[in-house]
Amino acid sequence: MTEPEFDKAFEPAHGQAVPVAADVLRVTAPNSGPLTFHGTNSYVVGRETLAVIDPGPEDESHWRTLRAAIAGRPVSHIFVTHTHRDHSPLAARLKAETGAVVVAEGPHRAARPLHVGEVNPLAESSDMEFAPDIAAGHGAVIAGDGWAIETLHTPGHTANHAAFALQETGLVFSGDHVMAWATSIIAPPDGAMGDFMASLDMLAARDDRSYLPGHGGPVREPRQFVRALKTHRRMRERAILARVEKGDRLIADMVKAIYRDTDPRLHGAAALSVLAHLEDLVGRGEVVTDGPPAITGEYRAA
Repeated sequence: MTEPEFDKAFEPAHGQAVPVAADVLRVTAPNSGPLTFHGTNSYVVGRETLAVIDPGPEDESHWRTLRAAIAGRPVSHIFVTHTHRDHSPLAARLKAETGAVVVAEGPHRAARPLHVGEVNPLAESSDMEFAPDIAAGHGAVIAGDGWAIETLHTPGHTANHAAFALQETGLVFSGDHVMAWATSIIAPPDGAMGDFMASLDMLAARDDRSYLPGHGGPVREPRQFVRALKTHRRMRERAILARVEKGDRLIADMVKAIYRDTDPRLHGAAALSVLAHLEDLVGRGEVVTDGPPAITGEYRAA
């Protein structure tokens, strides 16, 4: 199995609603950046009474475009894949205007407790005020007007990450778990690499037609892509092990070697991804460190 072929060809069409499937519109927020690509995708599902998936960030122009896509139709449900501030904040405003029910796996939480003295680097990026009306467990199906959506719990990027499968269509709204343009950032303590890999296995066992992700364009042939994504993560894991075996003790040194061709603006996120891999490797007994794994810790081969 080869690594995934990431597809960066994407036209966000900011300010417009773009049809991407039957009775599915995509509205991309104008919050482009190194971690958000061309912006966060919100989706409007249905024909008469609607569902909105990932309403997006608090951005007035995005709010106006989303409302134009809704076009005065009733909204019965708001689904949120996870609680980073580029995905969930507008849920509260949309609920207040439409009376819709908010559905998510749960409120924001970390994948593990903070270690003594540890600071969560993504704390300001998390929507700590978010609280769903329905906490949907894995496999829960919520039916609306002409559509039914199944919750797929996909922890890894965050502990409360969920994808949503639009039944009888083969479409999955994959949030930030699987994206065509790049691999997801796994940043402890919010995320966990072991959880991410297990979630990939769950998705690979399904037979879906296409993913509509939280950023960028669709993932086509998703089963093949997910398997390649897992290969990519295993190759990254082997690269980290190789650096440790060559004597690299610090994550900063590993990032310089492994991500030397990556945009330096992403090196901070890369360091958190390396930490996630090292947490997993320490847990499996392949790498050792004094105390719990930390971004400033020193690592040795077991």
